[in-house]
Amino acid sequence: MKHSHWLAAVAALGLAAPAGAQQAATTIAVPGPQAISAADKQTGAQADPELTAEYGGVYAGPQAQLVRQVGLKVAAQSRIAAVERDFSFKLLNSGVPNAFAVPGGYVYTTRGLLALMNNEAELAFVLGHETGHIAARHTDQRQKVTQRSVLLGTLGQTLLGAILGNGAMGQVGNQIGQAGIQRLVVGTVMSHSRQDEFEADDLGVVYARQAGYDATASSDILASLAAQTALDARLTGQSRTTPGWALSHPDPAARVSRALQRARQQTATGGTRGGDAFLMALNGMIYGDDPAQGVIEGQTFRYPPDRIQFTAPVGYGMNNGAAAVSITPTTGRGGQATFTGGKFDGNLDAFVARQFAALSGDANARVEVTPQRTTINGLTAATATVAASSGGQAVDATVVAIVAAPGTAYAFTVIQPRGAGLGSLAPLVQSFRRMTAAETAAVRPRVIQVVTVGRTDTVASLAGRMAFDDAREDRFRVLNGIPAGVRTLPAGRRVKLVVWGTAGRS
Repeated sequence: MKHSHWLAAVAALGLAAPAGAQQAATTIAVPGPQAISAADKQTGAQADPELTAEYGGVYAGPQAQLVRQVGLKVAAQSRIAAVERDFSFKLLNSGVPNAFAVPGGYVYTTRGLLALMNNEAELAFVLGHETGHIAARHTDQRQKVTQRSVLLGTLGQTLLGAILGNGAMGQVGNQIGQAGIQRLVVGTVMSHSRQDEFEADDLGVVYARQAGYDATASSDILASLAAQTALDARLTGQSRTTPGWALSHPDPAARVSRALQRARQQTATGGTRGGDAFLMALNGMIYGDDPAQGVIEGQTFRYPPDRIQFTAPVGYGMNNGAAAVSITPTTGRGGQATFTGGKFDGNLDAFVARQFAALSGDANARVEVTPQRTTINGLTAATATVAASSGGQAVDATVVAIVAAPGTAYAFTVIQPRGAGLGSLAPLVQSFRRMTAAETAAVRPRVIQVVTVGRTDTVASLAGRMAFDDAREDRFRVLNGIPAGVRTLPAGRRVKLVVWGTAGRS
């Protein structure tokens, strides 16, 4: 990811041609002059509010202007008319590394992805890649749900199967299909074929190079994304054959090799990276969860705005989405749950019914349930279970709604085998409670801090300053693109740390 380190690692893995090998120049076909159509502008304008909200809204830090400036510079190479007027480049307030584009010139990247970058050239490639999707009109093609959305794909499929069964939920609509899942997970992103992704990589390389950047940085950020995915999988115990950041994308190792080869085969060489200036621009940016959206610390989720928290049982992991938290087993076995909610009108029974209706993808569906009243840590609650089937297996869907404050309610939706009730996730529900004022005030964000390597600093000593209880050195290496085996860094080099920010900041 950083300078020549990742390139050396790629070469060592046999993914790229030897340095001295003769490589024939490759001509990359670039789409001709065009303008964004009125129909595409309308499509993008309609999708933009939902997508922006799904990924935490716009991040208001100074890094947002950097994304826009680099995006416009790169998009100007695309031969699309009126880039300044018609393109929108947004930095989203999500800690999940991601970037995507929709018709109409709307390009998005998250601060989670920005944090993985170590120079401006990497950002130029990413934004060029997404601009390439628009220029090549890939975004005219199909949409599908991202598994990094509010509900993981497995849970979405389970719930869909349950509702389509003949359980006690009653008839909630027969025409659910894929659209039901899309509504269920609150937001969609564009998905592309393997060939589309390769073409967008090629265009990203060309646009970045023509904008004056070192296009070989393309392989660095792709390698960093792959490394982050592998680290996340190891830390959560959930390995994936396809990375969450690129569900339909080609194998990451193949993309690293291919992007590097394409960059080296272009006739023009050199270009700027803008490393130190770029890193300093990231200084102070929130890393990971934003307390305003809730934070996950170990097994506990805390939401300071409403002063609530809950703890997932051992053997379960959590994913903090913009509108919900998903709770899934780390071993691949066990029940699954989501946590959603917010404002409600005081009718708790109706609130429970709406949670079931939402599972059908039709918020207006009528679902007949009779919730039972209970209390959880002194808070008024109501619970109901409906029988359903999924893939020929009998399951129970249980909703537990809890009044957190006047006009505010939250709900756990739990899926377990038939007859298990809440089963292994009962401790999750029972752990829900109000936070004390002191606990709320103590919640702090993690932020990026850029430091200069001193003469006595080592990878281990710098990693020891990271604001994590586990895998500090692994996290430090991925964040800065430092391969295994490198123990010392040159004095004067700038690197990123993740440190604790100020309590109450978001």
